[in-house]
Amino acid sequence: MLKTKKISISKSISSIALVLLCLAACSKPDFEIYNDSSGYVKDLKGKWVVINYWADWCPPCIKEMPELSSFYEDNKEDVQVFAYNFDQLEGEELQEQILRFKVQVPSLLTDPGDLFGWEAPDGLPTTYIIDPKGITRDMLVGPQTKETLEELIQKYKKI
Repeated sequence: MLKTKKISISKSISSIALVLLCLAACSKPDFEIYNDSSGYVKDLKGKWVVINYWADWCPPCIKEMPELSSFYEDNKEDVQVFAYNFDQLEGEELQEQILRFKVQVPSLLTDPGDLFGWEAPDGLPTTYIIDPKGITRDMLVGPQTKETLEELIQKYKKI
């Protein structure tokens, strides 16, 4: 009888451990990226993060997009850049706009406000700068250039 209880307890502990391992391995990602990619906020720690809210009805947003793409290309080793469509488009609608406006940075499908605890911006374009520790350092309203983004990150690195 004692041997049976030990085996039963041992099996129960093994089963619980297996369930916990599966739950940890199968946890849902924090955010989704257009084109079936996803990620976790914790994986962004250690990098600067730039998140840009844009929309197709916002001419300054469209004008800003090549600057954002250029900034991303030149800084992607140290900075993760995301675009987020203010109108929360997905699927074919988002794909059409990404192609039409040449959005060449990863496009979040998950509302960044839900990830970082901020409200949707009142005006567009709006760009958030998040430091490697996950602290929101700045909210920039209006179009940005590659140079202004680089200067801001350099400024915050010195603090």
